[in-house]
Amino acid sequence: MSDGQNPILDGKTQEMEELLPKINTVSCPVCGLTGAPQFHLYKDMKMHKCKGCKTVFLNPLPSIEDIKEFYHNSYQNASTGYFAKVGKKMKRSRGRVKYMSRFIPSGTFLDIGSNGGFMVEAAREKGFLANGVEIDSVSVEYAQEHYPENSYFTGTIEEFANSGRQFDLAYCSEVIEHVPDVISFVEAISKVLRKGGVLYITTPDISHFRVPRDLTKWDAYGPPSHCIFFTPNSLKGLLERFGFRILKRRIAFKPGIKLICERV
Repeated sequence: MSDGQNPILDGKTQEMEELLPKINTVSCPVCGLTGAPQFHLYKDMKMHKCKGCKTVFLNPLPSIEDIKEFYHNSYQNASTGYFAKVGKKMKRSRGRVKYMSRFIPSGTFLDIGSNGGFMVEAAREKGFLANGVEIDSVSVEYAQEHYPENSYFTGTIEEFANSGRQFDLAYCSEVIEHVPDVISFVEAISKVLRKGGVLYITTPDISHFRVPRDLTKWDAYGPPSHCIFFTPNSLKGLLERFGFRILKRRIAFKPGIKLICERV
């Protein structure tokens, strides 16, 4: 044809273009498998479930800037949440540190997502050289005022990992479910923990038998704050990719995952 057009090919191209939006290209942020179907619609936010590792995640995921803005002063000048029950929080923190010290009895300690510095202070009381990493500057200011003998860093664990510092014992409780990039997050934890060091990590368990069928009735649910939900196997697989070996999985009566891991 004089104009170089081919109506048969043009028609095929149009058909392909019409099909493209229908192809599911949603990728799992944990294992990378594409084609994750929609799992739940929550207030116009789409949660997808990976066909492979069964992780449930928000799509699209928030940016780290969104997370920093969301959590800035999220406890109303350190007056609500954990800050309203400091005594109970410290008692629980001391118990956690006592348990963790069975694996690493002394040395350096890092709390990833240190909030008001409660675990950091409990670790100091136990004899550790204690540090905390927290993105909320208001929480860090509270920690510095009330527990000034410890060291705190305001920012993400990825930013902190650039310091090159390494620790013997690390704690990361109910944090990873807030993280938009879990790959860089776990990689950074691997960098800041020395070989032979131990990590205690906890997060909600989307596969737990006590998760209600109506997810809106689960107190751990609530996108976009919690934007990713692991199963024990998917979290284990992610940790193993970055050089962790699972030492122990603690029993969780509530829908949660509690893992003790060694950096190998």
